Amino acid sequence: MTIAGTPGDPETPLLDDTVDGSADHKGRRARRSTTGRWRSAYFIISVEVAERFAYYGIQANLINYLTGRLGMSMAGAAENVNTWTGVGSLLPLVGAFVADSYLGRYLTIVFASLIYILGLGLLALSAVLPSDCQNSNQITSCSAPQLQIVLFFFSLYLVAVGQGGHKPCTQAFGADQFDGRNSEENKAKSSFFNWWYFGMNFGIVITYTVLSYIQENLSWGLGFGIPCIVMTAALLIFLLGTRTYRYSVKNVERKSPFVRIGKVFIAAAKNWRTMPSSVDKGTPNHQVSQQFKCLNKALLTPDGFSQDNGGQCTIDDVEEAKAVLRLFPIWATCLGYAIVFAQSSTFFTKQGVTMDRSIGWGIDIPAASLQAFIGLSIVLIVPIYDRILVPIARALTGKPSGITMLQRIGTGLFISAISMVVAALVEAKRLETAKEYGLVDIPDAILPMSVWWLLPQYILFGVSDVFSMVGLQEFFYDQVPTELRSLGIALYLSIFGVGNFLSSLLISAIEKATDGDGHSWFSDNLNQAHLDYFYWVLAGVSAVALILYMYFAKSYIYNKGSTL
Repeated sequence: MTIAGTPGDPETPLLDDTVDGSADHKGRRARRSTTGRWRSAYFIISVEVAERFAYYGIQANLINYLTGRLGMSMAGAAENVNTWTGVGSLLPLVGAFVADSYLGRYLTIVFASLIYILGLGLLALSAVLPSDCQNSNQITSCSAPQLQIVLFFFSLYLVAVGQGGHKPCTQAFGADQFDGRNSEENKAKSSFFNWWYFGMNFGIVITYTVLSYIQENLSWGLGFGIPCIVMTAALLIFLLGTRTYRYSVKNVERKSPFVRIGKVFIAAAKNWRTMPSSVDKGTPNHQVSQQFKCLNKALLTPDGFSQDNGGQCTIDDVEEAKAVLRLFPIWATCLGYAIVFAQSSTFFTKQGVTMDRSIGWGIDIPAASLQAFIGLSIVLIVPIYDRILVPIARALTGKPSGITMLQRIGTGLFISAISMVVAALVEAKRLETAKEYGLVDIPDAILPMSVWWLLPQYILFGVSDVFSMVGLQEFFYDQVPTELRSLGIALYLSIFGVGNFLSSLLISAIEKATDGDGHSWFSDNLNQAHLDYFYWVLAGVSAVALILYMYFAKSYIYNKGSTL
């Protein structure tokens, strides 16, 4: 997008009212008084609320649909849920590339939304096809029609493609509405990430409490069709805000950031035989950071001369590559948290199916609706964190966000590990109850144990998310080069994509290791399974990941100009 207008032009806004690097919808310099900030963020947050409502309208109860209407085993269904979730969390890397290199965030959001809506519509269609497997909660031996299965999975992954373009761009586009170089807007940007997550979970809570009931008690077709309608309305709302948005202006003279960073790694590899001292002699030390010195070799040509004498890459290119590279230890050590995160929509839900879910008046709450308590705890805690804890911490530390982003993430990782310990203890209690009442060999039996026993682990999940999830969002947005902020959000999302794949691999490996003697940890009869052992394994994985995270976080060097 080019910037129109010259100094003195009546259409050119005053210099002190403009935002550097941003344009309005007509390509002119964006005016601070008429574009961006919360007036624009509200439109984008509304879209995210609707998108999360739609996504979790599928994901929350997916394991029950697969084991019921499509007749899959519990382990097979869990692996399918984790695989789909993983693909949906990795595709944003592609969406970010398209947005940052070609279409821009605004157009990527529009096209991705259209794909999303198409996928949701086809998903609703697949759900109304007749099937011999009608009960979503009982263990059955049946097989759904092949057409229904093919259409269902095609639609499901079409939704994943839509999410791949939608997720990395909406949050980055929302944060773009605040100028980090302005002190007031910089504080608002930090607050934006909190309220973004608040709004997102508000949509999720509605999904768990309303859609789960509709799907299990009224119609799966209606339960999948409502998200399609909501996403269509969300796209219209997003388009209404077009005139108010700030659009990032690309430097047309510079190559794509992906090309620049890739070129650094290639050039450094070509010059790997060059001695580090040669780099230091050719390049002033005060201009190049000393972390990842091997990348400084990209500043040299094969004959050993620095970039001033015809080198391949600039110092800025090298520093951009280092900024991306230093994120990966943090990314990798958060995978344990992502594996734990995958359990709330799979095994937690199946546990709830076996427990007493009565709330009186002959009403049983859907097992999937308990996931609403994750969102509810987030909705309750985010305002407390943003309005009470952050100002107190800000006064003590002098940091705009109160505590550093890495401290916030680490706190969430610790709480996540505790949640797995609690989950293991509760599951051991559930198995003990099954034995006590002689229900071990009755897979469809409802145990005389209230489903509210699961509540603490759901709440701990929510508290953990307030710290880790929001912290990761802000961290990966803030610490990447400006032109790669969609990629930054995609990297954050990819943690959960890889985490879901690792969860699937772990489940598959344990299933093969324990199924031989007929005592699988993931038996279709949960009363004979051992999910408690699995949760203890995850608690151990979380503990090891937290220790490694603390090691790398302690030595992490924030980008210059970071808000911390």
